[in-house]
Amino acid sequence: MKKKEFYDLLTSVPKAELHLHEEAVISKETINKLHKENFGGTMSKDALKGLFAYSDLAGFLDSFITIQKFFTKVDNLYYITDDLESYLIDNNISYCETFFSPTSHLRKGWEFGRMSQILADGAEKIMRDTGRTVRYIVDVSRSFGVENAQHNLDLVIAAKNPYIVGIGLGGNEEAAPARDFQSVFENAKKAGLHVVAHAGETVESWSMKDTINLLHAERIGHGISAAYDEPFMQELAESRIPLEISPTSNTFIGKYVKDIKDHPIRKLFDAGVNVTLNTDDPTFFKVSLVDEYWNVYHNLGFSLDGIKQLILNGFNASFISDEEKKRRSDEVESRWTAWFQGHPQVKL
Repeated sequence: MKKKEFYDLLTSVPKAELHLHEEAVISKETINKLHKENFGGTMSKDALKGLFAYSDLAGFLDSFITIQKFFTKVDNLYYITDDLESYLIDNNISYCETFFSPTSHLRKGWEFGRMSQILADGAEKIMRDTGRTVRYIVDVSRSFGVENAQHNLDLVIAAKNPYIVGIGLGGNEEAAPARDFQSVFENAKKAGLHVVAHAGETVESWSMKDTINLLHAERIGHGISAAYDEPFMQELAESRIPLEISPTSNTFIGKYVKDIKDHPIRKLFDAGVNVTLNTDDPTFFKVSLVDEYWNVYHNLGFSLDGIKQLILNGFNASFISDEEKKRRSDEVESRWTAWFQGHPQVKL
């Protein structure tokens, strides 16, 4: 299938995205708006371009931290709602579970209750404007230690925000291994929250094993190191624990794969592992969800049936009811069939 036809098909079919950091959908227009509002002038074209000129992980993190500093008032978070809405529309994402990381904002003195209200307002606005569903997973963050993670969890529990469905564990998995956060995750599950964690992105499969066995994570963020541990890969295939894979992000990080054509998502998929496709940080890695589907179709030889299965996996791995999963899956099948009926010259 030609690229133009593929993009037309993929934008016609509703999709889910489960591994998306909310701040990372920020547009350049919003960056300029924030800079002007909080620092008295728009950025020069060269300065704005320079924010995204990095070629390694350190440069990416510097850019991310710099942009976070542009948010000087809690209500600035409303700007992200508009960018997220545009991103969902552009990629026809009808259901999204997005990470929200409060730690850096809490250190500015912002109240979590106000941030929680802004998240709720954003989800309600997007549903009202577009009919699309947004739910949040709060990243309790392994980067600042167990006490900070528990504090973040306590804030989530106290907020009782129906749009926050769980907690996640992001950050450097080698420096702050999953096992350190076992008590935090036990407390989250007792509170009725879903739990997910980044693992197997830059560390061997032992990190994923601890995440599953000790944290009882329901999904694994990234998880690509499983492809290099054959027995464990088969265990994942049998358990059906979903992996939230982001090929462009994984390639940029470069720990296990340095060329998209060598990405192990196809190996994992062919082994029966329950993989989903995501972007992680779309603005920073210059990739959209539809782009990622094209990447695995064009570079890794996924069939169109395989592409459709990845779309279905996204909904089926989400934290929605079985009834809603069926409804959304049926809509995928209907839209998929309708597109091919409208394009009889294109063959499966």
